[in-house]
Amino acid sequence: MAQHLSYDVLIIGAGAAGLSLALRLAEHANIAVLCKASHSHSSTYWAQGGIAAVLDDEDSVEAHVKDTLIAGSGLCDEAATTHIIEHSSSMIQWLIDLGTPFTKQDDPNDNNEYHLTKEGGHGHRRIIHADDATGKAVATTLLQHAIKHPNIHLIEEQMVIDLIIQDGRCSGAYVLNNHNQSVDVYQAKCVALATGGASKTYLYTTNPHGSSGDGIAMAWRAGCRVANMEFNQFHPTCLHHPNTSQPFLITEALRGEGALLKLPINGERFMSLHDERLELAPRDIVARAIDHEMKRHGLDFVHLDISHKPKDFIIHHFPTIYEHCLNIGIDITKGPIPVVPAAHYTCGGIVIDRDGQTEINGLYALGECTFTGLHGANRLASNSILECLVHGYTAAESIASQLSQLDAPAPSPAWDESQVTNPDEKVILSHNWDELRRFMWDYVGIVRTTKRLERALRRIELLKQEVHDYYAHFKVDGDLIELRNLLLVAELIVLSSMERKESIGLHFTLDFPDATDTPRNTVLVPDNAPTP
Repeated sequence: MAQHLSYDVLIIGAGAAGLSLALRLAEHANIAVLCKASHSHSSTYWAQGGIAAVLDDEDSVEAHVKDTLIAGSGLCDEAATTHIIEHSSSMIQWLIDLGTPFTKQDDPNDNNEYHLTKEGGHGHRRIIHADDATGKAVATTLLQHAIKHPNIHLIEEQMVIDLIIQDGRCSGAYVLNNHNQSVDVYQAKCVALATGGASKTYLYTTNPHGSSGDGIAMAWRAGCRVANMEFNQFHPTCLHHPNTSQPFLITEALRGEGALLKLPINGERFMSLHDERLELAPRDIVARAIDHEMKRHGLDFVHLDISHKPKDFIIHHFPTIYEHCLNIGIDITKGPIPVVPAAHYTCGGIVIDRDGQTEINGLYALGECTFTGLHGANRLASNSILECLVHGYTAAESIASQLSQLDAPAPSPAWDESQVTNPDEKVILSHNWDELRRFMWDYVGIVRTTKRLERALRRIELLKQEVHDYYAHFKVDGDLIELRNLLLVAELIVLSSMERKESIGLHFTLDFPDATDTPRNTVLVPDNAPTP
């Protein structure tokens, strides 16, 4: 039986962004936090590296901003970047106060209480971490506090189909309850999208299965602009092994601690051919370098080698990676790790302001599904969780300041299933899902051409029509919801890529190999966008 549920605030997503917003708001509102699967399926939970923040006396906000702007290839918004980084130390202190078990410093002579590591693109050691499982530590800590709070209602196995817009204001969402397959109506004074990125658009990704661009797709259908969707970050180093069904990320911190990239055919290093920063170059450069060497030599992978470091050091700093690799027969203390690039982070997304507000009244967005101006053309490593925390804080302040003045929304109509039946050919969904992710990998991947983009767009248009017909005639389920969203996000990625006639950051096209002197953001506007 379908339900009609009402809260002050509806948060869609339970990663660092969604949970930090919920905890910051909990004293002011009755909150529902919807999880598409279980709590541990957020991208935050699986993040290994750490959180970039200004925590060392020799570091500064200005230096962190400078590194971010350089990595972003001239497309970062300096004011937004400065705003986020200025809040970095207070965000870390908030996590520490909540009990997040960050790794302590080994050296008693070091002035810092916590161990700070260094990653590609950073000029200082500023990455605070919990061994090599920082995301798990942060997500677990936030979740423990959220579960205890009486005003926060965490509801698992809920897949949002679409937002509800009434009189120009977002007032809730239609939600598929995966427990009983009913479509419930959730209504709230304010709605926040914290749904993560869209890396599942690609065949190979480090992200959990739920990273299907749901929030971006829903916001676009509701009338929100999106920006810089062409910038999909491919993590340079993911474990390559025939016995792993899900790519396993090998954190950038390995290279920060001295791991070397080598050719498996002769053991030679190759990063000197591509960038003077060698293994510590930004991710886009390292990913393209690996892709180039793999194609040049006909390789399935390259090697990442940290075995020259002491065994105790490796096991102490990278216990998760050590154990995972050992379980499949790779001892990283004795030999190299076979690695390949994989889709990792969506740098563009829903256009929001400093407070996380979209252009639709009552609708907020935060985290990886958004465009804030921080990441530019390439995300600097470990800035992402920081962004989630800062916008969780600013969005909470904005919502709390207006919540008491807002009326509860008028009841929305129930979801209409009177004209649909149960699906009879689900093979269509699985086939189209697989086809989409394969041609996106081949045509819209690390290196692109105009012809490849045109081919991808033609295929997307055909698949969208098939899925539209399917959606119109059959009851919704999780696979259909995700495929519908993936196709829309894939289209936005391709359209954004076709708009950019240059190579910059994460967007590299053989037809336009050089960057322009005045790079600009790629902003797409839906037909139903609100009038400014």
